[in-house]
Amino acid sequence: MHERTARDWDRGIRKVGNARLHPDGRRIDYKTGVTTIVAATSEPSLAGVEAELHSRFLTVTERELIADMRREGRSLRAIGRALGRPASTVKREIDARSVEGAYQPHRAQRAWARSRSRPKESKLAGHGPLREFVAGRLRQRWSPEQICHALVIEFPDDESMRVSPETIYQAIYVQARGGLRREVAVALRTGRTRRKPHRSPDQRTARFVEEMVMISERPPEVEDRAVPGHWEGDLIVGTRSESAIVTLVERSTRYVMLGHLPGGHTAEEVRDVLVPLIQTLPGHLRGSLTWDQGCEMAAHKQFTVATGVPVYFCDPRSPWQRGSNENTNGLLRQYFPKGTDLSVHSPEDLEHVAQQLNGRPRKTLDWKTPAERLRDLLTTT
Repeated sequence: MHERTARDWDRGIRKVGNARLHPDGRRIDYKTGVTTIVAATSEPSLAGVEAELHSRFLTVTERELIADMRREGRSLRAIGRALGRPASTVKREIDARSVEGAYQPHRAQRAWARSRSRPKESKLAGHGPLREFVAGRLRQRWSPEQICHALVIEFPDDESMRVSPETIYQAIYVQARGGLRREVAVALRTGRTRRKPHRSPDQRTARFVEEMVMISERPPEVEDRAVPGHWEGDLIVGTRSESAIVTLVERSTRYVMLGHLPGGHTAEEVRDVLVPLIQTLPGHLRGSLTWDQGCEMAAHKQFTVATGVPVYFCDPRSPWQRGSNENTNGLLRQYFPKGTDLSVHSPEDLEHVAQQLNGRPRKTLDWKTPAERLRDLLTTT
């Protein structure tokens, strides 16, 4: 047989059709990539029996030593000293694992491995107020973490209305674990039906080469987000790069503003959208603008003359230097998917999307919304 087949048998994994059935109940279909949960096997696999997960757990070797020393009539304290463990640990092991007064180490090891797996139904598997709340917020495009904290705020005294972000992800990604599969298309911003590991960002091309003021020259108060009015900007581009949307994010409040570019995104077109967008703000909220080195900002000096807002440029291949804007663009792709024509969206559509984003609670704002933070700034200054 193949070496991998032998390893699978050793770990208790069986092949069933086009899927592999794991002893913990996972059934993975490698043609479709779908993971389902079935009833776990009653007997632990050899790998489960021989597992050494943490030093606090007794190993099969230690259990054999306990059995040998018990047959020699050694005391619990003597066994404990030989193992380097408290005598109470030895006593609990013997009391819990003995059968008809006899302690058998390998039977005890198998019983321990069997007791470790505790399959249970997901909190979101059954119908009820918790599942309805989660499904409702997913339809509003809230993230699982936002939903988790909203439950604590809205139901402070109801412990049954609690769920972790991971449980929500499991209910979406793993069939038979939570019943939220139908929401997957609109629930998560990526729209993926399978989990995907993080990868390194692709290298950027077509960098801006004209004279720029670099981000290293940006004032310190911009960096620590202590002073509001400093913005990060970028474009999200539609299919064939024929349409685009200007995205602006205020660094302190994470407030979002969107500009309409239905016909193109040349430097002049971007300038003509940015200037009136910034001019809608009061003077104390026009501190600076940070952009990447895209050629759409070739008219940055004309923008600065018209608005009085200096423009700072990020280093090449450094998207984290405008992380708030990168994160916001990811949120916006939930409304404006990649590969679609962005010109079909009107300025009113963009305003509606901006209002939705500005009305979402944010972890970085202590679960306040950007609109609330901006309102507080405008009413206190």
